[in-house]
Amino acid sequence: MRNPRNRYTPLRRTVGIVVIYLCVGWLWITFSDAVAEAWFTDIRMLSLVQTWKGLIFVLVTGAVLFVVLLMQFRKDCNLIKLQHDQREALRKRERQLAVLMGNLPGMAYRCRLDEHWTMLFVSEGCQELTGYAPDELVDNRVISYGSLIGAESSDVVNREVGAAVAKDESFSIEYSLTRKDGQTIWVWERGRGVDEDGELVLEGIVLDISDRKALEEELSELATRDPLTGLNNRREMTHLLDEEVARATRYNRELALLWIDFDHFKDINDSFGHAAGDAVLKNVSHLLLDGIRTVDSLGRFGGEEFVILLPEMGIDDAQEAAERLRETISKIPIPLDTGETVSLTISIGVSVFPWHGRSPDALCAAADKAMYRAKQSGRNCVGMASEPVEAHNS
Repeated sequence: MRNPRNRYTPLRRTVGIVVIYLCVGWLWITFSDAVAEAWFTDIRMLSLVQTWKGLIFVLVTGAVLFVVLLMQFRKDCNLIKLQHDQREALRKRERQLAVLMGNLPGMAYRCRLDEHWTMLFVSEGCQELTGYAPDELVDNRVISYGSLIGAESSDVVNREVGAAVAKDESFSIEYSLTRKDGQTIWVWERGRGVDEDGELVLEGIVLDISDRKALEEELSELATRDPLTGLNNRREMTHLLDEEVARATRYNRELALLWIDFDHFKDINDSFGHAAGDAVLKNVSHLLLDGIRTVDSLGRFGGEEFVILLPEMGIDDAQEAAERLRETISKIPIPLDTGETVSLTISIGVSVFPWHGRSPDALCAAADKAMYRAKQSGRNCVGMASEPVEAHNS
């Protein structure tokens, strides 16, 4: 903080000059005659000096004042020029900063670390990002930035930002944001806590990453979905089977697995073409999906083989569910893209945890063998895995 006494420096300096001038004048008036009489013994020279001593005093003091004032004016001019140059440099930096902020792909901000994320400054990119003008967000004049953050993201944002601030570290977070038009977008924020005049504020930048998020979801979908039927692919079904077996083991519950294979599917491809075969796969997958519970999982393992996971379902219920699906497929003609229909039957093998296996591989192997026994029994039927362990112990 500036020393208050500095405000009086010009006044003190002026008063000092006046006091010095008065002192010099008083000394001149008091002692000039005595000094002149001591230096000049000639009466005519003494009279001449006494006649012109007032003018000499004025000339000397005037010259001194001129020099002093000239030096002061030069100093003041230099100071004024320096202040002017500083103001110009500041305006130039502000213009550069404004251009930089305006060209940012997102929104730069400074805000308080409070429940509303009260904005103290936002760049012009705020309009494109949120739909709100900067003035509408600053000081929560129309709406607070905190209210735009998605409810499902709010706790995560508070927790991660709080942890970073506590460690005096920068933070990077992703969260959903609701725009003024009601559209939900995903944003990435990078920021850091800053001490500003004793108050902790956040400074950073927010970018729209909705396109990147959509691409990530699309890639994730491609990694887990069968491109033809839209069902879980083999990789995802294997992952789900591992999870369900682990859960059944932990809570000592049953888990049924249905292994489904189409009967004489090659005849459809040979008679109608592979496009017709694809149409049959898609339409049958819809029928199977409609015939199971929301907690069940259906996936295509490859070709015409499908797998269904039925959590917390025992042997009898699993056999009944398999019979119901088999009967549904056998009774409903399957439409082709040409407008024709074909009849189709399926063979199903059933295995149940823990009776027919306690590992994913054991369950799959038991269900696959049961499905082949169903094929050997004439197809269009349900085959159960080997007898339960308890049957051998009875």
